[in-house]
Amino acid sequence: MPNHSHNGLYIALISVHGLIRGQNMELGRDSDTGGQVKYVVELARALAQQPGVAAVDLFTRLIASPDVDQDYGEDIEPLGGKARIVRLVAGPPEEYIPKEQLWDHLDSFVDNMLAFFRTSDRVPDLIHSHYADAGYVGSRLANFLNVPLVHTGHSLGRVKRTRLLANGLSSQDIDQRYNMLRRIEAEELTLASAELIITSTRQEVEEQYELYDCYQPERMRVIPPGTDLTLFYPPQGDEWETAIAQDICRFLREPQKPLILALSRPDARKNIGALVEAYGNSPRLQELANLLIVAGSRNNVKDMDAGAQEVLTELFLAFDYYDLYGRVAYPKRHKADEVPYIYRLAALSGGVFVNPALTEPFGLTLIEAAASGLPIVATEDGGPRDIIGNCNNGILIDPLDSDTIVAALLTLLEHPEKRQLAVENGLRGVREHYSWEAHASSYLEVIRPLLDKTQVVERVPLSRRAMVYNDRAIVTSLDQNLLGNPVDIPYFIEVLRENRKSTAFAVATGRTLESALKVMRQYHIPEPDVLISSSGTVIHYRPDFTEDTWWKRHIDHRWTPGEVRRVLADLPGLELQPSIHQSQFKISYFYDAEVAPAIQEIKSLLYQEDLAVNVIFSFGQYLDILPIRASKGQALRYVADRWGIPLEHILVAGGSGADEDMMRGNPLAVVVANRHHEELSHLMDGERIYYAKQAHALGIVEAIAHFDFFNTMKEV
Repeated sequence: MPNHSHNGLYIALISVHGLIRGQNMELGRDSDTGGQVKYVVELARALAQQPGVAAVDLFTRLIASPDVDQDYGEDIEPLGGKARIVRLVAGPPEEYIPKEQLWDHLDSFVDNMLAFFRTSDRVPDLIHSHYADAGYVGSRLANFLNVPLVHTGHSLGRVKRTRLLANGLSSQDIDQRYNMLRRIEAEELTLASAELIITSTRQEVEEQYELYDCYQPERMRVIPPGTDLTLFYPPQGDEWETAIAQDICRFLREPQKPLILALSRPDARKNIGALVEAYGNSPRLQELANLLIVAGSRNNVKDMDAGAQEVLTELFLAFDYYDLYGRVAYPKRHKADEVPYIYRLAALSGGVFVNPALTEPFGLTLIEAAASGLPIVATEDGGPRDIIGNCNNGILIDPLDSDTIVAALLTLLEHPEKRQLAVENGLRGVREHYSWEAHASSYLEVIRPLLDKTQVVERVPLSRRAMVYNDRAIVTSLDQNLLGNPVDIPYFIEVLRENRKSTAFAVATGRTLESALKVMRQYHIPEPDVLISSSGTVIHYRPDFTEDTWWKRHIDHRWTPGEVRRVLADLPGLELQPSIHQSQFKISYFYDAEVAPAIQEIKSLLYQEDLAVNVIFSFGQYLDILPIRASKGQALRYVADRWGIPLEHILVAGGSGADEDMMRGNPLAVVVANRHHEELSHLMDGERIYYAKQAHALGIVEAIAHFDFFNTMKEV
């Protein structure tokens, strides 16, 4: 086979699955034809326009099926200039196969790519694979041809698995239906083979790729994807004449005011309610600006999924509670091609774009807003740190602190010179860092040392664990346990980080999700793989706090909160806690032991009324009433079953009566020394229960050593 080309770079991109063509992309047609399709086509075009690049071929699967357009059956499709799509047969060409069923055909794709290079008398200088299936193909080709491999994951199997678990699928179902074991093995092979991994954000490197055995951070390079600046640009002055503008105006008494714009899907993790609360509590913000909430499109809220229903219902209730009518616009629907106009309307009004998400891995809307002439206010988590760091065009906020949201918005709205500087910085920063031209230029700078042989990639020995997934877990509560002495937390974190690849980390707390995240971030506690909140009634998974919807449906069995409140309403010594401590499946009271009935009497009263509830008493003063199927212990056992981790391989750390049902049975358990540990003193003093001499975080570390948890993990 011939040597590499010397008249300019020949780059081979591989993206096997989905329906890929240069024009009229069918994005969203199915789960395989999403953002990756647009990304690889735009990347091919952008690279082909760079000086020193002779040709870019984007290799994908040929599909000559009557179920899809005939475009996908063409062998070669020019993309303009020096770029083209090359389609090769892999599996039956007359059948469109979802990516999960392509694994047995990938070796044919490898052979056909080799045949293509042999026929065309040219070998690529670089292979760049996209997604796990292409990573498998690229690894085989790069090793055979002795050319560098660069890889972009787009979506990772270990992360995807947690999202599927949250939807109620078991580990066995996921592995069978999605071929997850083969996917993860292909990802490990690719990480071991690739000279460089291209990611969109630092968070992707630190919190997603870190989960892999073959993770090598020195090979990771952050190059954000480009934005189409022909779609997103500053206002032209005629935006108020559009249909979407008229739809927005009908909500507002004074539509000439600046718009505070939030645009996202109706997902609890997007935290739009916190923005509405901040706005509703600030007369000054209401005086200065209107609020525009674009939360997807809806025909009938009742027909939407439960999560979207809950988010929108809470928003509508907040609008009513703060009496925001005439000051907030929330259009019912919009078309995809109207999104650029929405940004430009907000920019033309002198407004601000806000992303208050609890977590934001990248933040594409922030870049689109900046390109449209808007300053931005965004969560300090994840991608926004990189964007504002590069563009200096806005303010980072704590999404769990409404005061910081208000302060940031007022800074930009009350000081026109600061707002204008942020606008100008954003426009310039997007061109420099987030256009496709900028992406391609940065890309070539990163790969050039590989091609010139000036960068030598060291092959370090990599150890692979015997199992594909975590085989053990540490579960801890927060208050009076891990958080008891903040000075000692770093010792626990160090032990945890050294063993994160074998050990899942879970937090089980009576706090709400927002409250738990806030305190964990305050003390720099790593985000847990599983966060069980509100006393076991809600379960979320990292990296983006996906809520387990199956668990919510499961615990709703015979739950009648109105009846619970009625029965307990007149009891002495019980006082409902503030609304921030209440949730859909948790009713929380302050308990005054001097005047209130005994806990057993309260249980009897509820059971006599045929109420299926769980009564949790903790810290000598807190009483929680939950559905009968909900508790920290039941949530823990559900997660262990779904994740396939034996209870005998789980260490539970507790410090109060609220943790008791987690610590009973087969898990290993430690009662840390604190002033409430007597609530757990009646637990059986057996080999599986360890009473630590040290308090809080150091007590957990002591128990880890006692059980030799990371090594032999004594079978007792």
